[in-house]
Amino acid sequence: MSDTRLSVLKTYKLYVGGKFPRSESGRVYEVTDAKGNWLANAPLSSRKDARDAVVAARKAFGGWSGATAYNRGQVLYRVAEMLEGRRDQFTREVADAEGLSKSKAAAVVDATIDRWVWYAGWTDKIAQVVGGGNPVAGPFFNLSSPEPTGVVAVLAPQESSFLGLVSVLAPVIATGNTAVVVASEKSPLPALSLAEVLATSDVPGGVVNVLSGRTAEIAPPLAAHQDVNAIDLAGADEVLAKELEIAAADNLKRVLRPQPVDYAETPGIDRMTAFLETKTVWHPTGSLGASGSSY
Repeated sequence: MSDTRLSVLKTYKLYVGGKFPRSESGRVYEVTDAKGNWLANAPLSSRKDARDAVVAARKAFGGWSGATAYNRGQVLYRVAEMLEGRRDQFTREVADAEGLSKSKAAAVVDATIDRWVWYAGWTDKIAQVVGGGNPVAGPFFNLSSPEPTGVVAVLAPQESSFLGLVSVLAPVIATGNTAVVVASEKSPLPALSLAEVLATSDVPGGVVNVLSGRTAEIAPPLAAHQDVNAIDLAGADEVLAKELEIAAADNLKRVLRPQPVDYAETPGIDRMTAFLETKTVWHPTGSLGASGSSY
């Protein structure tokens, strides 16, 4: 028997609605490592792929936002378990994508898994921090509680292909939103591999949809889409971000503008609260006499 084996090269695909389609356009583009060596052909998403991803995200929104916060935390923790099991694969992909040594890439992957666990722990706690009872002058209970915004388009950071990606994606879905992610244009492979982890965990199809390709081509139809409720511009440059802000204004999308971020730092809750709405409910306490409330 020959000792020579044919290489089994990995085929990367999009992740839309829990399935792995090729781009509707049939296009691909070459992904190279930090030294310019060929790594893979990634799908070059079209505007049609973006629209399909929005449809899938909207379809999944009701079930995901309606799940209990505790259940969402369990589901997200399961993703972290799956990432831990594929740690070596992601270490290789991050090292290639970002030109890091194996030890530095491993540290980035560990930080990324820890970041996912961090957000999983917030799912049933964020309401206690940003919600609560409000004092009012009158016989009423006045309660505020956070609710997810809806479908969020996420332009992943261009340089931080895995830690940055998770740092912008996890807070969006932890709070009950669904997401359409545009992966790093230069280094999309960690994002496309993350999609395989999501597909084999407990995250319902459509909650996260991952597109790869030219950010400047995919982002405008997402910013202008009437069924996208918010957009995170982390991966847009200054010129593109301005263009997308203008398009997003058409249906009053929430917009998180690009800003300098050290993704290695422990995040606050800003990326969670950016895509939450506050619902306030008034309720009469009942008759108030000399003895106070009847409750």
